[in-house]
Order: sequence, then structure tokens, then C-alpha cells
Amino acid sequence: MRRRIIGAAATAAMLLSVLAIGPSAAAHDAVGLGTARSFAVLAGSTVTNTGPTVVTGDLGVSPGTAITGFPPGLVIGTQHAADAVAAQAQSDLTIAYNDAAGRPCDSNRSGQDLGGRTFTDGTYCYDSSAQLTGTVTLNGQGDPDAVFIFQIGSTLTTASASTVDLINGAQACNVFWQVGSSATLGTNTTFVGNILALTSITLNTSSTVDGRTLARNGAVTLDSNVIDRATCAPDAEPT
Repeated sequence: MRRRIIGAAATAAMLLSVLAIGPSAAAHDAVGLGTARSFAVLAGSTVTNTGPTVVTGDLGVSPGTAITGFPPGLVIGTQHAADAVAAQAQSDLTIAYNDAAGRPCDSNRSGQDLGGRTFTDGTYCYDSSAQLTGTVTLNGQGDPDAVFIFQIGSTLTTASASTVDLINGAQACNVFWQVGSSATLGTNTTFVGNILALTSITLNTSSTVDGRTLARNGAVTLDSNVIDRATCAPDAEPT
């Protein structure tokens, strides 16, 4: 009889433990992008390019209509200017943006430069702006499903030649930068992840993105860049 009581108590304790960790685990699920997933570049007003930019993935704008600078830029994918596909992608982007913005914050890093720091799976918040100077490292700790979400209240800015470095299995498809206004990447920045910006995104000369540049309301401005739409290996991102 005593063994049965102990066994029942242990089972109950295990159930309580599972329930306790459930919300925390769910908070680190990847952000589903829906149909926006096929886009490497998506803008709300205009897409403007200067120079020999290469975009691998779809490129679109909605509700705006203007896409300029292709050529000389090259799109290895499909262009969508104010069509139904771009409109649906913008709708799905809004859902993804709100999802990323609504995740519980695991660690508030307001006022800290991203450069010189290492982050593991989690959600990190910046009350206003975030700055990257130098190299930030995202450590997957051997888990290819590790998710990194950065909630930024206003602007995201990188200094020239800054880098986002992935180690120990971290994947670009599982990195999300939710930006409350606009993102600006400095010249020769090597950036990783999905930028979900409320307003605009600007890539200065020769900056690269392994991920996506998705702007809800404003413009995406490019200048001799390389943007490669990140997919997981195997390609199993949530839809």
C-alpha cells in the first residue's frame, strides 16, 4: 500500500513538472511566417535597389506597387507587385510580427550592445533601440531547433563590418528580429535571421543577410547586397 501511495505521489509530481515547463518550452517555438516564408524581401511601400544585388527567394511589395532596380539587381525567385500573393504575405507577416512581439521576455538586455555577447535559445528584449557593433554569437548548444527571438522596441542598427555568428547547430531560419520601427544594416555587415520590421529596412553597401528582410509598412532599400532566404535543414519551419 505504501509503495502505491509513493508511486501515485511521484506520478503527480511528474505531471506538475510537465505542466510547469510547458509554457516556457512553447515560448521558444519558432515564429511561423505563413506565406511570407517564400519571400527574401517584402515591403509595404516600395522596394528600391542600387547595384548588383542578388536576392534568392521571392521579392514583393504590398499595398505599394513600386519595385525598382531589378535589373541591375537579380531576383532568383518571383517578383510580386501589389498582387494577391504579396497581400497575403503581408497579412501573414503581421501575424508573425505580433507573435514575435508577444512572446514572454526571458532576459531584458536594454542598453547593452549586442556585440561581444553570446546568446542561447530564448527571447531577449530591448525596450527601445538595439545596436550591434562587432560580432554577436548565437549558440545552438547542439540543438538545430534552438530559437532566438529579439524583441526591439524601436530601431535596430549595425555598425560597419558587424557580424552575426552561428555556432553549435544554430540555424538562420530560427532567428527572429522583431523591430518596432526600422532596421539599418551598416556597410559590409554579415547578418543572420529574419528581420520583421514595423516600418522600413535599409541595407547599406555590401551588407548580406542569410534570412529575410520583411517590412510591414515602409520600404526596403538595397545597395549591392546578397540576401539568401534561410530555410531549415531539413526544411521544416512552421507555417
